[in-house]
Amino acid sequence: MAQGFAGVPGTEAILSLSANAEILHGPDAPRCDLPVATYRTAAGFAARALASPLLVRGLTRRIRALAPDVALCAMPGPLDLAMAAALRRAGVPFLVVVHDADAHPGDGLPGQMALQRALLRQADGLVALSAHVAARLEVQGAVRGRPLLRTALPPLAFGPLPPPALAHGGRLRLLSFGRLLPYKGLDLLAGALQIVGPRADLEVRITGSGPESPALASLRRMPDVAVENRWVPEAELAALLAWSDALVLSHREASQSGVAAAAIAARRWVVATRVGGLAEQLAGEPLAILCEPTAAGVARGVQRLLAVAGEPAEGLDPGVPWQETVARLVSDLRRFRQSFVRRGALSS
Repeated sequence: MAQGFAGVPGTEAILSLSANAEILHGPDAPRCDLPVATYRTAAGFAARALASPLLVRGLTRRIRALAPDVALCAMPGPLDLAMAAALRRAGVPFLVVVHDADAHPGDGLPGQMALQRALLRQADGLVALSAHVAARLEVQGAVRGRPLLRTALPPLAFGPLPPPALAHGGRLRLLSFGRLLPYKGLDLLAGALQIVGPRADLEVRITGSGPESPALASLRRMPDVAVENRWVPEAELAALLAWSDALVLSHREASQSGVAAAAIAARRWVVATRVGGLAEQLAGEPLAILCEPTAAGVARGVQRLLAVAGEPAEGLDPGVPWQETVARLVSDLRRFRQSFVRRGALSS
């Protein structure tokens, strides 16, 4: 997002990340103008939380030196209340990008949604990545008359465009990637693959981190199905997408999906359940096959994929929709800033 902002005329991007952020220690690390020491363990978080008054003072000083016009919290985290306090002291209005209005089963840490709700109460405005999330925020009373900006999660490229799907000349490679949590519907995927049955033209790979479960055990017992329960570093994502010909999102619920955005950018087919914001995100996408959130529905999606996967997977340059989305968001942020200044002038 910071790179996108920097490409909009008349806009300067100031990036703040945890000093421990994985991407800051990779080969293509971005410029980080405001690194923040966070934590690596629960004890470290407790220590940083106890020292929050010192953290707020230090952040306030550094923010004033950078002098941003507006701040955008792109991914809420446990220490963001300290950042919110520092922004308030520095007189910088801020908005929070809300990825999930509700906690997904098995997702997050204890108290995570309570912290998010507290952060949203402090924000001057909210940003929703889908109409589904925006509607939930309205129902929950989280908006409270403040600006609610609407944007989308466009195709997101990890590295250069990989070779076309099926260029390897073998059987179709179907990838399920992400956190291996209950809401991802791995039980639906297991049931779907049982319906589809072993096929000489299909192999499946499930990769991500999460607790062991009966669904993973069932998937491991299936022929031509590999399960890798491990953390996948960001540096491996491009190679993982390049390995695949298609991705399957067998979700029971979803707000939107970064995996779907990455798959479309890599011009991979996507079989996704019609839940939450997924149908909205993938509407009109020629590489998307939407199905019902049942084992039979996912099986029909996979069977349809097998019938069409040999067709050319054409798509836009992923940079185009990303640039368009960021440009619209910058325009909305400028209007938000002007409105904030007018309200401040009236109240004074």
